[in-house]
Amino acid sequence: MTSIADGSVRIQTSSESIPSPPSWFGEVVLMAAHLRKHDVLTKISAGVRFARRRFGHYEVIDFLAVLFGYAISGERTLEAFYERLQPFAAPFMALFERDRLPSRSALSRFLAALTEAPVDALRTLFLDDLESRPLTHDKQTGGLADRAGNEWVVFDIDGSREAARQRALPQTEDLPPPSRRLDEVCAAGYRGRKRGQVVRTHTVISQAHRFQWLGSFGNRGNGRYREELRKALAAIGRYLAAHQLPQERALLRLDGQYGTGAVLSDLAGFAFVTRGKDYTVLDHPLVQARLHLPPDQSQQRPESQVVRCLYDCPEVPVGSESVPCRVVVATHPASNKKSPVGVTRAGVVYELFFTNLPQYAFTASDVVELYLHRGAFEPQLSDEDSEQDPDRWCSHSAWGQECWQVVSHWVWNLRLELGHQLAPEPLRTTEFAKAGLEAKEQLPHPCGYGKPEVAAAFKAGRFSGQDFTLQPDGTLRCPAQQSLVVHERRKEADGSLRVVYAASIRSCRPCPRPRAVPMAGQRHQEAAPGERAAASISRWC
Repeated sequence: MTSIADGSVRIQTSSESIPSPPSWFGEVVLMAAHLRKHDVLTKISAGVRFARRRFGHYEVIDFLAVLFGYAISGERTLEAFYERLQPFAAPFMALFERDRLPSRSALSRFLAALTEAPVDALRTLFLDDLESRPLTHDKQTGGLADRAGNEWVVFDIDGSREAARQRALPQTEDLPPPSRRLDEVCAAGYRGRKRGQVVRTHTVISQAHRFQWLGSFGNRGNGRYREELRKALAAIGRYLAAHQLPQERALLRLDGQYGTGAVLSDLAGFAFVTRGKDYTVLDHPLVQARLHLPPDQSQQRPESQVVRCLYDCPEVPVGSESVPCRVVVATHPASNKKSPVGVTRAGVVYELFFTNLPQYAFTASDVVELYLHRGAFEPQLSDEDSEQDPDRWCSHSAWGQECWQVVSHWVWNLRLELGHQLAPEPLRTTEFAKAGLEAKEQLPHPCGYGKPEVAAAFKAGRFSGQDFTLQPDGTLRCPAQQSLVVHERRKEADGSLRVVYAASIRSCRPCPRPRAVPMAGQRHQEAAPGERAAASISRWC
């Protein structure tokens, strides 16, 4: 019998520690080689200049190399990243053509001392690098095809908030005022959570078809969304110019915080879809008159049991600026639970959607579906949080945190680019409906009820339709200042809808001119698919 102790196998141990390379080090090697190949590191060294004392012999590229590695690694904190990187500091910096790894304290001082100019220069290089190389070999951008056969490039603009918890500190007369480390980057803002939190808003721009980031802008608290929106529009304009795309084919999907007339006035030249939050639009006479007619369409999402009735109201002035806008009103019965969006009136929930898209290309249902498809933007934000988490706190300085978030989005775009080289897949084009030959030769006319045409007086001494004023509640006001309400709605043989208005007999008896006041009726022509919508108002005694 042979025992294992009698064999020739010998085990030797040593107290010397030999650390293993981190699992993410191979991706760093690949990314650094890709950046060197396209001279990105050289452009950063030449374009991002920041003079500051107490940096020793370090340059800007040394600190940015650490941030690139930190974004690729996925480590939760810079401390954990430095612990894993320290045994391989020399080869890591050699990948970026540098010879010494900056210490954690030097990196902290660098981020705290950053100003707006170098961060803007880095953001410019980030966008230049995105525009310099197409995602696919045939330079596809993806798109969305409307019912008229036109293609649109969709961009998402949205702001996400990151909360930071703060401990309660005692505040008495014998103690100095409390000093918070995050006062420069965070402020009180809406988060829907506990009171001890402060937030930072991070506004991002995404190309919806390629899932690439075009820019990011952060601010304390709820942010400066109008200022960030103007910066986002400038970045989108540069992207369109680089890909030789007309601005008329750019479509913006905006979050509900942009749904006011003041913000819509900043979107000159861009097509947009957003959820409206200016519910005073519901009281406008044009909207009230439309709500008293049958809906244009009904819509139901596959994941929801809610059926929305859609009312399309073109050319409605929005806000104090009276911005002409196409308003789509979606209604559904209210439930026992308070609706998270919209406003509830008389047991009905009203939701507003603002857009300037043409009716012949996008129906009311298309507009609502297009906005609600922003749900595809949320998984992108979720994937980014799980893979890179750009909202990790790297600095207590506002511009230091901005620098980190730009680098994090840069790494995201590089991963997409290298992934397409490894597994090239064509970018898809979303179609609401296939455009027919007639739609390509001649644009179809909108469906639904058009504006009523006021009829003239049919007899001398009688009132015309212009003498009856439409009220915000959908009623008519006659010249005798009496109210006429809807008495009957009936379909005519030609497909039109006749709405008959009548006044109470008690209102007509004391009128000094009873024979001069006619009964009022509205005749709305409903268009068939491919035909022009028309409407008229007829008055008679």
